[in-house]
Amino acid sequence: MLEQALTQVLLLLAVTVFIILLFQRLQIPASLAYLAVGILLGEHTAGPVVSEEYVRLIAQFGIVFLLFTIGLSFSMAQIYASRHTILGLGTAQVVLTTAVVALILWFMGVPSVAAFVIGAIFAQSSTTIISKQLVEQGEDQTRHGRLGVTLSVFQDITAVPFVVIIPVLAVASTQALAMDLGWAMFKAVLAFLIVFVLGRYLLKPFFHMVAQRGSAELFTLTVLLVSLVAAWTTMSLGLSMAFGAFLAGMMLAETEFRHQVESTIRPFRDVLLGLFFVSIGMLVNPSILPDIWVEALLGALALLTVKLLLVTAIVKLSGVDFATALRTGLLLAVGGEFGFALLAIGIENSILEERMSQVVLTAVLFSMILAPFLIRYNQRIASWFKPKADQGVSTDLTIEQTPPDNQNSHVIIAGYGRIGQIVGHMLEKESVPYVALDMDSGRVKEARLGGEPVYYGDSSDIAVLESVGLMRAKLVLICHDDLPSTLKTLKLVRQTSPKIPILVRTRDEMHVEELQKAGATEVIPETFEAGLMLGSHAMLALKMPLAKVARTLQDNRVSRYQMMRELFRSTVEINDCRNLPEFLHSVVLTEGSSAIGQTLSELKLEQDDLVLNALVRSGERNLTPDPETQLERDDVLVLFGANENLRRVESRLTNYCAIN
Repeated sequence: MLEQALTQVLLLLAVTVFIILLFQRLQIPASLAYLAVGILLGEHTAGPVVSEEYVRLIAQFGIVFLLFTIGLSFSMAQIYASRHTILGLGTAQVVLTTAVVALILWFMGVPSVAAFVIGAIFAQSSTTIISKQLVEQGEDQTRHGRLGVTLSVFQDITAVPFVVIIPVLAVASTQALAMDLGWAMFKAVLAFLIVFVLGRYLLKPFFHMVAQRGSAELFTLTVLLVSLVAAWTTMSLGLSMAFGAFLAGMMLAETEFRHQVESTIRPFRDVLLGLFFVSIGMLVNPSILPDIWVEALLGALALLTVKLLLVTAIVKLSGVDFATALRTGLLLAVGGEFGFALLAIGIENSILEERMSQVVLTAVLFSMILAPFLIRYNQRIASWFKPKADQGVSTDLTIEQTPPDNQNSHVIIAGYGRIGQIVGHMLEKESVPYVALDMDSGRVKEARLGGEPVYYGDSSDIAVLESVGLMRAKLVLICHDDLPSTLKTLKLVRQTSPKIPILVRTRDEMHVEELQKAGATEVIPETFEAGLMLGSHAMLALKMPLAKVARTLQDNRVSRYQMMRELFRSTVEINDCRNLPEFLHSVVLTEGSSAIGQTLSELKLEQDDLVLNALVRSGERNLTPDPETQLERDDVLVLFGANENLRRVESRLTNYCAIN
């Protein structure tokens, strides 16, 4: 038994590696390679066969982890912020595509439930193919590229309601349909509330506790546990496991751990998602292809035409020019991975009979095969339909022509210790957007309470770097003193973004040459002057006037001793040295805090030898708040002073002291 299972695993791995190498050499998406593996090793083709039962059982977790990572990309705040634009466009596209395709099929005699499922399958687009092809063409930051990728990711979110609804449609009678759908939606809301409450009040402190242990293995196990517990919760309520994983991802998206969590789960997701595509490929029956290829080809053409027309019309009506709308439509016209997931659910629940499922599956495959060509030549195709009045106008709107976005042309700071914070505060004063990464969860927690854009994450992990926008960053600063991690980070950044400037801090001059050979643009020795020089190099790299840089350096030198002390400290640093000199500490005014309702001037912080560094309200940092500002619940006071004074004042203001 064991020998047979091992033989099948080895066969699956060997064929998969060979096919992926071949497809990558031909520049064909990996998703199609996995589908080809499934076809070759499926029971419908001659040659060796891998047990479909085992593959399909394991492959279900690929969708679970995929939904989990999608949830990490969309926090509640992000979805709410985009409700008027992307939310409206994305919802309209999915709903209209599903409705139009379903109505066409219904008039052709297809049962209503099957027509609805096929419409939902056709409404999905391939985020993987779209994003990969756009990056290769250098169009990922164009207006149509950004619209296309964002809408395709939103389509992945809309698959969640379909995952809930389709199984209900399979078992509900016509009379009980409304009741069963209502019951399913009630359970979905209940699942959301359970995961929301647990995620809001337990996940964040739980991950803080795990991160403080400093164990990568423990962190990985925790991520797997959380995602699978959420999946089990929704499964226990009679819903999809993927739905629970998506909710858990959304909850973690609002924490500082989301980038590291995404990096941790990615290898599991990629391998298991590959197995999911293998399981879909095993459903393909090449023997009936001669009988259905005409229907499948017509289905693919219908899919491409309907989505192209609908997306173009919707985007055009939103106020975008016709050429950009058409190019966006060409990107989203293709079928997608989640279409296969919905197809699998439809087959599993006996909604689609075998011939119909083969036609739909082959139609989506045909569209995905055409996808790279439609995306590659989207500008040329759009030019054929461009009005004559616009012939001289370029439709290739780059990011510089789009509204400014803090996630573009920003600075990435790897390591948010003393040097990293000095540089970050200098950049903040000059209104330069930055994102910082650090592996000390205590320091990250303090800095985030202070309203600073700091995330828990390993900067030597390419997935973490990509998640904080490495491809869109203008500068990378490596401010920690971990030499092996620095060398690995340099290698990864240079492989991904060869031209981006990288400034590196080092403790002494021993490794300057080694770091330069590894790809560092500048290597700056430690001490306070190193911090100032790193900041000056950062501003020069960002094309600031030399006179302004010199003036900033002079101002910082005047207050250099204060800057050396105005730092957030990790829990370890505080516990190791009770007589630590002054440092920054964030005080949260929770419900019941005595400071609520008082003004800043009434706190009389100067009598305790404390300085108010910043007031954070609703995530917004105010470095110079009005002394008469009345304090509210959930305000954060960023205080600077000695350990003993901070402990005493925090206890007085909140009846609790976070500094142990």
